[in-house]
Amino acid sequence: MAKKLHPERTADFIESMECLPVVEVPEGPEWTYELKLDGYRLEVVRSGKETTLYSRRRNILNEKFPYIAAALGSLPEGTVIDGELVAAGPDGRPDFNMLQNFRSAEESITYYAFDILVHKDRDLTMLPLSERREILRSVVKPSKHVALSEVSDQTAAEMLKFVRSNGLEGIVAKRSDSVYQPGQRTGAWSKHRVNLGQEFVIGGYTPGTHGFDALVIGFYEGKKLHFAARVRAGFVPATRREVFEQIKGLKTSECPFANLPEKQAGRWGQGLTAEKMKECVWLRPEAVARFDFLEWTGADHLRHTKFVAMRDDKDPRKVVRET
Repeated sequence: MAKKLHPERTADFIESMECLPVVEVPEGPEWTYELKLDGYRLEVVRSGKETTLYSRRRNILNEKFPYIAAALGSLPEGTVIDGELVAAGPDGRPDFNMLQNFRSAEESITYYAFDILVHKDRDLTMLPLSERREILRSVVKPSKHVALSEVSDQTAAEMLKFVRSNGLEGIVAKRSDSVYQPGQRTGAWSKHRVNLGQEFVIGGYTPGTHGFDALVIGFYEGKKLHFAARVRAGFVPATRREVFEQIKGLKTSECPFANLPEKQAGRWGQGLTAEKMKECVWLRPEAVARFDFLEWTGADHLRHTKFVAMRDDKDPRKVVRET
């Protein structure tokens, strides 16, 4: 580990560095690989004697996961850790739905630390990732609910083969010389999904039983929200009621999608024409949910889309097309 002084920095919330979605995993000696874990991004701040768990939207999650805060209570004062909160299913693979049921899944939930941003009130963000990882390994002590995210020595091709054969979500590639850039998506950190599924912004719905019949969802390109699909699958009556409770207060008179109306419904009937838009109730684009789907069409629409879960830890403005 390099011996150098680092500027003072009070331990507090730091906006998460983002991963750039990529079609091909970058390769070369400067790249390192970790498994993409399907969970909640979680930042841990140890300030004084207090340990605080922050979502990427700066929501405090100590009440939901007190055992995680307790497990990290031995961190040095003045420390900030970045990582992912993950629930393991019966087969040992990450299960996001179990994480939603956090009260009954405590035994299966683990915090995977992958970066350290502040250590003993010293700013480490301008150190290369390789050095930050060395410090992280000396600071974080694995326990029942805490682990270090493993960095693989395999090639990108070998990692992809492992991910596919084990039914995992994907790969995160990081440059070992990268500094930590809060809130930025520069490509120094990249992510590649093997399965087709990601977060989308809910911008409206069509009315129906238990509140709605279908959700109208999209993704951002720059500052503009683009329509991607109407989604009816993946709901049971109880889920519809729960989702409707979370979105009904976002009602607005203006359509939030920049690419609507569309001239034609399209080959798969997913397009939203001016006539079909009359059926929609529009929402302020503040709610985010995870969806699985079969494929993207040439018109940037989704086919065979299914609701998975709401995501209150995601910033809607950072929801982009990932595949």
